[in-house]
This record gives sequence, C-alpha cells and structure tokens, in this order.
Amino acid sequence: MAKNLRRHWLKAATVALLAGPLSCAFSYAELPKGPITLVVPFAAGGATDVVSRLVAQKLGERIQRTVVVENIGGGGGAIGAAKVARASPDGNTLLMGTIATHVINPLSMAKLSYNAQTGFTAISLVATVPNVLLVNSSVKAKNVQELIALAKAQPGKLGYGSSGVGTPPHLSGELFKSMTGVDITHVPYKGGGPAMSDLMAGQIPILFDVLTGAASHIRAGSVRALAVTTKERVASFPGIPTMAELGVTGYETWTWNGIFGPAGMQRSMVEELSQALQSVVAQPDVQARLKELSATPVGSNPEALAALVKSETEKWRAIIQSMGGLKRE
Repeated sequence: MAKNLRRHWLKAATVALLAGPLSCAFSYAELPKGPITLVVPFAAGGATDVVSRLVAQKLGERIQRTVVVENIGGGGGAIGAAKVARASPDGNTLLMGTIATHVINPLSMAKLSYNAQTGFTAISLVATVPNVLLVNSSVKAKNVQELIALAKAQPGKLGYGSSGVGTPPHLSGELFKSMTGVDITHVPYKGGGPAMSDLMAGQIPILFDVLTGAASHIRAGSVRALAVTTKERVASFPGIPTMAELGVTGYETWTWNGIFGPAGMQRSMVEELSQALQSVVAQPDVQARLKELSATPVGSNPEALAALVKSETEKWRAIIQSMGGLKRE
C-alpha cells in the first residue's frame, strides 16, 4: 500500500513539475528582496543538512538572492520547525521539513509548540530517501540475522543511535525492535552528524541513519551497511540488501525533504518559490548529486507536498499505534 501511495504522489509531482513554467526568464518579482534563511532543524553534517546546503546554493543562484542555511537542532526537529512557524510569512524564513517535523512529532509529542497542519505553508517536495541500518566496523555481525542473534544473546546491552527522538531513523529502529524481538537501547543525538561520528568512533555499535547522510561514509568503508529500509534495493548501493530480503518481512521506512514557509504566505510568492525550487531540482547537476546521495529527486508543486504530509500522517499513526505509542514530552 505504501509503495502504491508513493508511486501515486511521485507521479503527480512529476506531472506538476513538467507542467510548470520553468523558464530561466521567470522574474520572481514576488519574492523578498533581502536574504532568505533556510532553517535546517537538525545539526550540521546530517542528511537533511547535506541536501539543504545543495538546495540553498542552487536556489540562491536561481532567484539571485542570498540563501543562508541555519542549523537549529534539538527536539527531533521540533525546535527549528517551531522557529519557522513563528516567523513572519514574508518569505525570508523557510524550513527544510521532514517526516519528523510534520508527521512524527505531531503524532508523538504531547507539548508540541507548533501545529504541523495549520502552522506552515507547503512549497515544494525536494526529494525522498531511504533509511539504512549501519554498524561499527568492529561489530562481529556481518548481516541482519547475525545482528539479531548478537542482540538476543545480550539483551539490553547494545545501543543504537539515531538523529533524535521521534525522527525517522528512531522509528526505523523501534520498528526493527518490534518486528524482530530484540532488546536494544535507543541513544538519541541532535542530528545524524554527531551520531555518525560516535558510530565511527565506536561509542555506539549500531546506527539507523538516513542514507543521504551515510552514503559517503559507506563508500569510504568507515562504517558497514547491513540493510536499507525500503522494499526495494537502492540503485546507488545495489549491493546493500533490504530488510525484507534478510528475513524481516514487511519492514519498510523512508523519509523525505520538503520546503515549507510559515502559514499565511501570499499565494503568488509561494508559486514563485515553488517554481524556482522545481527548476533547481530539475537541473542535471542537482539531479546527479541527489542521486549520488541516494536520494530520489522530486520537485513538486505545493499541493503534492501537502498531500504527502496528509498521507504520511495516516501511515505513521497506524505504525506508532501498533508499537504501543511513542511517549515523548
């Protein structure tokens, strides 16, 4: 079902991209004249940060404005998202949102300081990307089944890292625990970058990460990838099997990056920003870089991003409920 749903909105997004006026002569007269801040709600060096810096540079070139990335980590993305929700809807402050900021946080946090449904203006879905299960090179397990056996032999003693409580990698880890019956302890970080550093240093043996952030480390051989979390293998890493292939039948998680502004932005400004972002994602060098990072480039209109948030909310609500809920402050 999730696969069919993803195909549906990816098709819709592609149609919207091809139908949009992507001419380089587009004036962007409705955009703010000053610099634009793109808030990344996670620490520098993680997957969302990597994609955001690429998009910020290319967007700035496209609209002839300065686009500055500001990392505001913490709260599984909630702190940075809340700042954008409180910002003036003048286009000067945007958010690189994820499934964490717009789906998982609202479903799991009792005291969330923003409303994901009414506090933002959807602008464009940039890309989608799998998550990946990684281990430190010193871990004896060479595949998922060996890792399951290792964890069951020492319940509660192995820890797994993620980019924060309630983030997609965290939920990937909790779903893994639920479906395999292993007892491993969650170790949350303020972003994928710090978590990856500790994995490579041997401070944690296991990490669930977004593949865009982990790709360079996998290629360098500094960490070992055991499985991707999607139903199908990833073209950029065809040698990494899926969880389902390795016996965890029915396992599937993935994440995405989309640009949002505060609620109340003028429609004309939103349309110009969306068209600019669609043009950026359509550029061959951006497509190549995103694919190199193991992300699937999208570039959508605002409606496609809003529809994705709605469908993902329903999907993850069911998953979180099946896991007994995710209690967070």
